[in-house]
Amino acid sequence: MKIDSGSTAWMLVSTALVLLMTPGLAFFYGGMSRAKSVLNMMMMSFVSIAVVGMAWVVYGYSLTFTDAGGLSAFIGGFKDWGLVGLETVATADDGTGIPQLVFVAFQATFAIITVALISGAVADRAKFGAWVIFTLVWVTLVYFPIAHWVWWSDGEEGGKAGWIFELGALDFAGGTVVHINAGVAALALALVLGKRKGWPRDPMRPHNLPFVLLGAALLWFGWFGFNAGSALSAGSTAAVAFINTMVATCAAAFAWIVVEKLRDGSSTTLGIASGIVAGLVAITPACAFVTPLGAIAIGLVAGAVCAFAVSLKYKFGYDDSLDVVGVHMVGGIVGALLIGILATTAVNDAGADGLLAGGGLGLLGKQAIAVVATLAYSFIVTFIIAKVIDLIMGFRIDEEDEIAGIDSTAHAETAYDFGSVHAGVGASIPAAPKVSEGAAKKVEA
Repeated sequence: MKIDSGSTAWMLVSTALVLLMTPGLAFFYGGMSRAKSVLNMMMMSFVSIAVVGMAWVVYGYSLTFTDAGGLSAFIGGFKDWGLVGLETVATADDGTGIPQLVFVAFQATFAIITVALISGAVADRAKFGAWVIFTLVWVTLVYFPIAHWVWWSDGEEGGKAGWIFELGALDFAGGTVVHINAGVAALALALVLGKRKGWPRDPMRPHNLPFVLLGAALLWFGWFGFNAGSALSAGSTAAVAFINTMVATCAAAFAWIVVEKLRDGSSTTLGIASGIVAGLVAITPACAFVTPLGAIAIGLVAGAVCAFAVSLKYKFGYDDSLDVVGVHMVGGIVGALLIGILATTAVNDAGADGLLAGGGLGLLGKQAIAVVATLAYSFIVTFIIAKVIDLIMGFRIDEEDEIAGIDSTAHAETAYDFGSVHAGVGASIPAAPKVSEGAAKKVEA
């Protein structure tokens, strides 16, 4: 098939945008963490790029997007391991007109950020080496299978497909695969590692809110590639996904700060940043299946619901350090389920009609099955992975190291050189140069 240069260019840009989201997440999470653990928090995102990027090329793409015969409803095979032979394939036989390796790279960025999202739940207390091992095992046993369930099809009518794809549940850009998956995995990991020392008694406020806002801005910027790029072409579907991504995020950010104002008496920068992410999360599965007005509705619901959901950790006693559960799991559920109500084929005939478009409750039921299956599988397998790693090597740092700060104990670095500032205070000030008595009298004169 002939290469479509326009779509290929758009997909190359989209891939770069989505990869940028993980450094953006590092700033977002880094700013929300405490000063003594900001470098570790950011390192957990960056090392996810390194580990998952290699795993995706070696076997991840193959397990996610190839046929495994009788097991194809649940997992792919090793046909394209190492991308061997794909170097010479101009385009995949899928009608998109983009080189297959561009699609491989684009999908790699999704796997990377899904793993990085989980790290926010265990800020301040996870061993870095244990986290590195977790990223590799988790992406293999959890992300690759779920992505295969939702997104893989052999492209033939009546042919093979992942079981959620075959069911007819819709997830355009990763509501189940990325956000519900990462959110519930974060809950499982937080339960295995336990609470931070002093939580919730001691205040553990974000140490750098400008970092948080910078991270939110980078995430929003990159998310246009995340959602509109999932159209795999520079056409009308990408345009719908693009505008819906913009407006749903606006609505969610507004809804969050309104809830804050009514509940707490003030709207905050942390609140508007969190609302931005909640809106991006919720619109992700629905962005190509709803109208812009539907996107506003999704954003308003997600912003308000997630603003309340982040406080559930205090009620139920789990220490989700940076609100991964309240924003990503809950926001992903909101977006996935609202597809069943707001989706319309008037926007995208590859989708389905939800309840308000005359489609009845059928699509909502399919969405609910996909949500529950993702929640159950990801939570159970993540909990087992984390427990095994904890038993073998320990997943949590020592109490003394946690109190001292994981940046200095795990990485031998600190983000801010407070020591030199403190050392300067009270240090002797060099004496003024001596001046002769005659010169002094001239100055006085």
